[in-house]
Amino acid sequence: MKRVHLVQIASYLSNYKKIDLIERVEDTIIKVLFDRKNFIFFDMKRGDSHIFKADDYIKIKKYNAPFDVVLKKRFNNSKIEKIEVLKGNRILKILVNSSSRYKAQKSVLYFEFTGRNTNVIIVDEKNIVLEAYRHIDSHTSFREVKVGVKLKELPSRPFEAKEDFIEDVPSFLENEYLKRQKRKVEFLKRRKIDIVEKKIKKLQNIYDLLEDEEDLLKKSRELSLEANLILSNLHNMKNYQKELIVIDFEGKKRKIRLCDNAKTPSMAANEFFKRAKKLKQKAKFTYIERDNIYSKITFLKNLKSAINNAQSVDELNLYLPKQPKANKKRAKADANIETFFIEDYKIMVGKNEKGNISLLKSAKMSDIWMHIKDMPSTHVIIKNEKKSPPIKVLEFAAKLCVQFSKTDNGSYLVDFTARRNVKMREGAKVNYVNFDTIKVKGDSHADNTARSHNLCKSKHASGGIQTD
Repeated sequence: MKRVHLVQIASYLSNYKKIDLIERVEDTIIKVLFDRKNFIFFDMKRGDSHIFKADDYIKIKKYNAPFDVVLKKRFNNSKIEKIEVLKGNRILKILVNSSSRYKAQKSVLYFEFTGRNTNVIIVDEKNIVLEAYRHIDSHTSFREVKVGVKLKELPSRPFEAKEDFIEDVPSFLENEYLKRQKRKVEFLKRRKIDIVEKKIKKLQNIYDLLEDEEDLLKKSRELSLEANLILSNLHNMKNYQKELIVIDFEGKKRKIRLCDNAKTPSMAANEFFKRAKKLKQKAKFTYIERDNIYSKITFLKNLKSAINNAQSVDELNLYLPKQPKANKKRAKADANIETFFIEDYKIMVGKNEKGNISLLKSAKMSDIWMHIKDMPSTHVIIKNEKKSPPIKVLEFAAKLCVQFSKTDNGSYLVDFTARRNVKMREGAKVNYVNFDTIKVKGDSHADNTARSHNLCKSKHASGGIQTD
């Protein structure tokens, strides 16, 4: 970030009297609420640190690291005493005074926009480090940044006096956000679509290599027939015989090659029956596996479409978030369900009918259930602890419900209600009452209003596959 811009932003922020709220909303982004009305975001990413404004910024997750705990404790509901840019540096210093139970305490927050050494450091009035976003050891730098150590000042650097006047700081900060968002959106889209396409290709290869169920069943029937022909000709056969020429049940001449390890004709017949049974079972499980892989490919194609239609970095991060490695048992249990997070809410989407059934069975009574009105669709569950999710969460969940169902472009009505109002019938079919409805467009844009509907006792919905 340019120092000339930082100085003007500091002058603008000096008009505020209080920090009401401060928290980390993404790995490198800190949100600050000034005077209960103005949200300012500090992105402390190495190589591209900057300050921006955004009214539609979505909180990715909740942070509770020691740095976050101290940040909130020292600066939430604090009075601003001074905001300035340190001489000869790109460091924004915010000095505050907050009242604890026993006494007032002063704290300093340094936002250091210093390239690869970009950092956020919290110190007390004696300049002792309380916490830092990035800790730095003494063996890697002359300036140690470690809890309990006094923070050294960075040496001043000569900066060229450039005239780059900002006419309207809020507009400048908003443009900073929009400018970077546009670049990030295109980059993330390409990266995430590439990840999804690789997954689709991998599944498609497995799908294409699956044996044909009809061929397997045909081989099974042939082996069963030959086994029966052997049994019907036992009186003409000798032990250790390798071949048999018989007339089949349709009067045709047939040559049967017996098993090499069969000592008697009856053993050969039993071996044929075993092979026929295995082929029949394989055909059955191949059909199940084919259907399972197909549902996963369909889900990924819908995910690719959702990513392609995303309008912001926040939305893109919601569709394909970084997740910790799950153990094999957990991964198997969640294979038919996809999970998303927004505003600290967990949203679960059924990938197929099995996933829909699993969601319905595992959901708590207070969770919110969603389904497209009057047509087959995936089921969606919003994990909820006896509170009403904000409209932004409902919109996103409804959007997922439409995007991962077999829908065309256009508007759709998505019904939602508490899980306690949903009664399971056969498979993923349900009856539900006391519901509201939200309108969503098939091209991934949701309306901003939810409309109430009257009680509907006979209302029902099917699962991800239409069954009625």
